[in-house]
Amino acid sequence: MSDWKTLIKEDRQAVLARDPAAKSMAEVRLCYPGLTALKAHRRAHALYRRGHVLLARLLSQRARHRTGIEIHPGAQIGRRVFIDHGDGVVIGETTIIGDDVTIYQGVTLGGTGKETGKRHPTIGNGVTIGAGAKVLGPITIGDHSKVGAGAIVLKDVPPNCTVVGNPGRIVKKPKPTGEVDLDQVNLPDPMLERMEALYHRLSALENCLSRHARRIGCQDCPGGEPWCENDSKGSETHADLQ
Repeated sequence: MSDWKTLIKEDRQAVLARDPAAKSMAEVRLCYPGLTALKAHRRAHALYRRGHVLLARLLSQRARHRTGIEIHPGAQIGRRVFIDHGDGVVIGETTIIGDDVTIYQGVTLGGTGKETGKRHPTIGNGVTIGAGAKVLGPITIGDHSKVGAGAIVLKDVPPNCTVVGNPGRIVKKPKPTGEVDLDQVNLPDPMLERMEALYHRLSALENCLSRHARRIGCQDCPGGEPWCENDSKGSETHADLQ
């Protein structure tokens, strides 16, 4: 693995590449708390791997107080990671984050209990995790997937998918590009799509029943409600049903 100085340099370049608000490298180095937190984590993780656990934790806690971003020194973070804004981000001890990952403010990569061993998520390459999302437990988010803002993810997500809602619902991307996808607005909503499909089916059924009611001469249902039949045929009227 490259030394932490090389990784920090790549992290800076990732900020310039993905954030249109960043106008210069000087601005990136001085004004981005996510970069400061990652820089501290690179150092803390090196100490953690050498067995200096307490010193690593002290360094990570210092960075937390400075930036509002808490990264356990045991977490494994790949190259060109970008934590945008960052306030409230929590990354647990056994988390593994791949390359070219983008994380927005309020994200939690956490555990679900007091389990030992691998208890935090594994995030694939090129993943984008939207603001306020919670990814919990030893699950895997596949390469180039996207977690929508506010989503709560408790199950594995295949590569090239989008996750939205609580609990997270998975939608396959129509045209995977393999690039970092930073769009947090134009996300699919599978529940809304199903409800709209159900609405159209019910509308079609109501129209069909209305036509049938008119054919048999039913005039007693206000608004064209088709569930009663004409009195002359011996059926109950709408008033009788009430």
